[in-house]
Amino acid sequence: MERIAVILQARLGSHRLPGKVLARIGTRTLLEHSLIRLAASGLPLIVATTDRQEDDAIEREAVRLGAKVFRGDSDNVLARFIAAGHEHQLTTIIRACGDNPFLDADGPARALALFGRVAADHVIECGLPSGTAVEIVTLAALERAQQLITDPYDREHVTSFIKRDSRFRALRVVAPGDVRRPGLRLTMDTQEDLDFVRAVLAQTGAGTRVPRLGEVIKAAEVLRVRAAAAAAAAAQNLTRQGA
Repeated sequence: MERIAVILQARLGSHRLPGKVLARIGTRTLLEHSLIRLAASGLPLIVATTDRQEDDAIEREAVRLGAKVFRGDSDNVLARFIAAGHEHQLTTIIRACGDNPFLDADGPARALALFGRVAADHVIECGLPSGTAVEIVTLAALERAQQLITDPYDREHVTSFIKRDSRFRALRVVAPGDVRRPGLRLTMDTQEDLDFVRAVLAQTGAGTRVPRLGEVIKAAEVLRVRAAAAAAAAAQNLTRQGA
């Protein structure tokens, strides 16, 4: 029998933006934003964090939010996912990353619908804003990859080997047009990213309501237009001053 769950990887030890998973965006932590959106799938939610003491805080927040927690290797994220899959007796995993506050709530359902119609090891949608997509992969494929991988990069990035190696059937499908914005960045790696996603959320006017991805995209595009206009005005002023 097929057993499917969402596994969200998260840790506090980011080099560029330490502690970002628990940073507040509006009234919620980043982790809470991610889990609320993933909960729309109706699937069990598992937060896969590390066994480092600093990530005790992630475990507490995940438990508060009603998610299950698995703790494992801090560097070999692939091994962490496989171990979490075994612990929860999964056959298939929907993978998400904990630095993405605007994950597409409808993404898991679309991925599962396609996955149910085709024979594939891995499925991911392309064309969504950076930081909003999830991917679906079988536990068996992860285990096969673990045996074949030689580069530590692929252990850290979980599905990178599966997506590029011809021994796996990995499908890339085009996202729906209304949320297809491949040039838009909505992930969080730096303080600048954090400032931007906070501004985007405020621009939606959602308050405590969780805005759909389409609303988020519109808000982000408004902010980008404003920023471009401000930059153009500043450049024009400098030109006038130099004249």
